[in-house]
Amino acid sequence: MSAHRCGTIGIAGRPNTGKSSLLNRIVGEKLSIVSARPQTTRHLVTGILTRPQCQYVFIDAPGRQSRAKSTLHRRLNRRATEAARDADVALFVVEALRFGPEDHLVLEKIPATQRIVAAVNKIDLLKNDSLLIPFLDRLSKSRNFEAVVPVSAKTGKNIPELLEALRAALPEGPAGYPPDQLTDRDERFFAAELLREKLFEEMGEELPYRCEVVVESFKQEARLRRIEATILVERESQKPIVLGARGERLKRMASAARKDMERLFGGKVYLGTWVKVRKAWTDDARVLRQLGYE
Repeated sequence: MSAHRCGTIGIAGRPNTGKSSLLNRIVGEKLSIVSARPQTTRHLVTGILTRPQCQYVFIDAPGRQSRAKSTLHRRLNRRATEAARDADVALFVVEALRFGPEDHLVLEKIPATQRIVAAVNKIDLLKNDSLLIPFLDRLSKSRNFEAVVPVSAKTGKNIPELLEALRAALPEGPAGYPPDQLTDRDERFFAAELLREKLFEEMGEELPYRCEVVVESFKQEARLRRIEATILVERESQKPIVLGARGERLKRMASAARKDMERLFGGKVYLGTWVKVRKAWTDDARVLRQLGYE
């Protein structure tokens, strides 16, 4: 029998390569929020997959942006670099047939001594599969990867092959978490993330990046979770955009988030939401520290 392995896997890649979708597919639960907008992920999210001979501890990090304008974006870039650098193995996620300057920049930030497995995602979108082989060949020459595995986070294709490649790269050792544990984050964290996901889904290109969700209160009352959350914006002019006409947009987002919370938590949820202005919070080091962006 082969030795048991356990270790951390830092997920790295430019924004919108499907890193969070890949994590969710692997662990079988929606741990990282997902949207079509780049850099939806802001916090480090740990996803744990336990198999008989291996425990995989994935760390989903923000996608690295080449144009980091605010203090917040610069801190997110630092998180992205540290997650891959400090893990036992880096999982570099690249989009099939797309390997440009931003992808190269991500690779350059990962130390040359780090073990890296490349996952070529979104192969389900390919119209011509014959183009994939030369792409994989070109990618494999850009770095000394442990393995290069084409996958689809959407369909689950080749996920077992990816897990086997990661297992081979991980160190030997006992499991670090109980076998039924999926993450090290609590329900309060996921409540904030699920509401923030709706901001990205509902609103335009720019405003969601100027918003943050703070859970002010999270109480368990018998079978009901009573949650009070505040959406922070940077300017007074942004507040009515989030609220919508007669508050309908906020109600719609809160209702969708509440339903997701009930599915994830397995019980009824009351969600109260407010919108407050905290001027220029994305460039305020003190506020960012309070929000957990060290």
